[in-house]
Amino acid sequence: MRISIITATYNSEKTVRDTLESILAQTYQDIESIIVDGASKDGTMDIVREYEPRFQGRMHWICEPDKGLYDAMNKGIQMASGDIIGLLNSDDFYTSHNVLETVVRSFKNNDIDACYGDVHYVADNNLGKCIRYYSSAKFTPERMMYGYMPAHPSFYCSREIYHKYGLFDISFKIAADFEQLLRLIYIERIRIKYIPMDFVTMRMGGASTSGIRVRIKIMKEHLRGFRKNGIRNNFFRLSLRYFGKILEYIH
Repeated sequence: MRISIITATYNSEKTVRDTLESILAQTYQDIESIIVDGASKDGTMDIVREYEPRFQGRMHWICEPDKGLYDAMNKGIQMASGDIIGLLNSDDFYTSHNVLETVVRSFKNNDIDACYGDVHYVADNNLGKCIRYYSSAKFTPERMMYGYMPAHPSFYCSREIYHKYGLFDISFKIAADFEQLLRLIYIERIRIKYIPMDFVTMRMGGASTSGIRVRIKIMKEHLRGFRKNGIRNNFFRLSLRYFGKILEYIH
């Protein structure tokens, strides 16, 4: 059972080594690493080419302009040949060496279309200190009505599901992941399973990790995602989840 790991990069020379090293360090090695670079202007692709031989034919990459992160992810999904597809951002890395082994075991032992776990956030200057822990333990499809979703960097899905139900809608600039999961989990009711495990370590400062204005934009795009899929919802209901976000932070 092969896993395709898609990494979108753009001017990622400071962090992409950690990402690639964490893939190579996985105990499960029937993998395919797909790098989709948006025509980086720094040394990102030099690093990718440096690492390519270490993947022994299991790395594929393209380097060309794109229409943003979700467009790059769509390209990667379309390139993927694995039975399972996962996403690992170029400033993130696996928290432990057995993440992919655990994912494959879950697929083999359960009749599922997708699985997911937890992630945690760290600062650039201290990768060992957890600033925020995002647990997917309490997620249910019904909680999507309040804006909740599984930790997307921990989401591993059958390639067939993406081809059957569609890729990211790139008209969403910051919440295409939510809209896609809304389709897959809430509407199509794909078979999912939570794994109580910390999958990914994420550096703070990504497109959807900070800022009040960003939070408001996310909620607006969530509402558009509901409308697109014929589901009625409102701004007040979506705002309720932010009262619980303080519990994710470690002091």
